[in-house]
Amino acid sequence: MNTLSIVGVSRGNRFSPNHIDNDAAIFRHVAYRLRREGCQVTVYTEQEFTDSRMKADIIFTMARDNATLAHLKHLEDNGALVVNSAYGIENCIRRRMTELLIRHGVPHPRSIIAATDSNPDVQAWSYPCWFKRGDSHALVKDDVCYVASQQDAANVLADFRRRGIPSVVVNEHLQGDLVKFYGVAGTTFFHWFYPSPESHSKFGLEAINGTAKGIPFDADSLKHCGDRAAEALNVPVYGGDCIIAADGTIRIIDFNDWPSFARCREEAGDAIASLILTRAKQHTVLTH
Repeated sequence: MNTLSIVGVSRGNRFSPNHIDNDAAIFRHVAYRLRREGCQVTVYTEQEFTDSRMKADIIFTMARDNATLAHLKHLEDNGALVVNSAYGIENCIRRRMTELLIRHGVPHPRSIIAATDSNPDVQAWSYPCWFKRGDSHALVKDDVCYVASQQDAANVLADFRRRGIPSVVVNEHLQGDLVKFYGVAGTTFFHWFYPSPESHSKFGLEAINGTAKGIPFDADSLKHCGDRAAEALNVPVYGGDCIIAADGTIRIIDFNDWPSFARCREEAGDAIASLILTRAKQHTVLTH
């Protein structure tokens, strides 16, 4: 088989709050592994890729900028293979993610989606709960807020409106152990862990649920939930958070396209490269 030519598009720094180095490291490791497998790999920043209107047939990407995703979708529509798909990356925007997880029956907290300028009735919600910006991934700490009272809710909504955030996703607050997980759909790779004070956190919100009690749960069921969510959102390279209730019930509270895999970078990077290589070979056979 001829040498596979693959393009990589990294993630812009503003989309890696407190994780710039870790996001860059997993991206580099995947490129390294693909090169070790004999692929020709050329990497670009989001801006370089978009400004040059780069064309490629096989692309792996951590991009999140709207202009980059628009260009990637154009390439996908014209037959390119993109991992993760730009359409899938857009599905991980909070509002769309919530709608899709619920629609596909993925275990999830009770949720409400509201327009921030419609004066939502804060008296109708149960507290505590979580307010999350609906139009984007979380970029700053105030995009995801623990809300304990009606006054807190009014304050957060006012801040969202001031910052031009059009929608809010309200999630019920779930009691139980917070578990973080990483996966690569279509492979055996899956990794979960309890966050700790030493964990590299984006915004430190894990402390709300306190120290995990070690509630027993079925790790295979968690992987199944993760893979179901990945399929629903079309993001085979994924990470997320879930709550394990006292009876072992699992509910996913957050899901992300291509996280940093900081705790298991080499193993995850190998699995991601394997997934890309498998799909690239299939794509090449189908298009030639």
